Amino acid sequence: MQLQPIKPARVSDSIVEQLKAQIIKGVLKPGDKLPAERELVDQLKVSRPSVREALLKLEAQGLIYSRQGEGTFVLDALGAAITNPLANLLKDNPEALSDVMECRHGLEELAASYAANRASALDQAVIRERFEALRAAHEQRDLELEAQADAAFHMAVADASHNVALIHLTQSLFDLLGDVVLHNWEKIYTMEESYQAIHDQHREIYEAICAGDASQARHAAHEHLAYIGKCLRGAAS
Repeated sequence: MQLQPIKPARVSDSIVEQLKAQIIKGVLKPGDKLPAERELVDQLKVSRPSVREALLKLEAQGLIYSRQGEGTFVLDALGAAITNPLANLLKDNPEALSDVMECRHGLEELAASYAANRASALDQAVIRERFEALRAAHEQRDLELEAQADAAFHMAVADASHNVALIHLTQSLFDLLGDVVLHNWEKIYTMEESYQAIHDQHREIYEAICAGDASQARHAAHEHLAYIGKCLRGAAS
């Protein structure tokens, strides 16, 4: 039996593993800015060259990117891998949009269920904050702002699921369907009765998550998405 000498791990490799774990767990999300080099040096108790070497390795792996004068950010590598093929699919086969929307609906039901079981007090506070921001956006009668606030609310629910794959998938679909979401709002939210119903549905999702009721949270998400579909079909007829 021949054994190989054990080599001590490089400090930069240990830094890479720590930061990569934060990205995989969803603590560092796509678009998040990493702490400055000096802060990383202070937190990790390592040298600046080791931090720089680790960041270069993460960048080479396609997990982060740098913007001159702004800092270093988490890259949504999974999102790009998902959205690029889907974008081509929709371009060549527009009727596939309903399949993509159906997939998004399924993800949101699952996210609401997981969030009810896993949301921390901070997660619940963020969902509440996004819910209130959505209501404020409607009062301003700014459809684009409302569409953004709606997406932010549902992303907060996805984040509270603490399932990194689900978070990335949901974000990717929102990025892909940005214009579609806005178009849907233009169809639905011009009708006050529809807005009130949707607002109540968002509140039911939020309250079920805060109550830790996974079954009710999933049901509330299903009812919300089914209503959206019904409204869109009515607007198209």
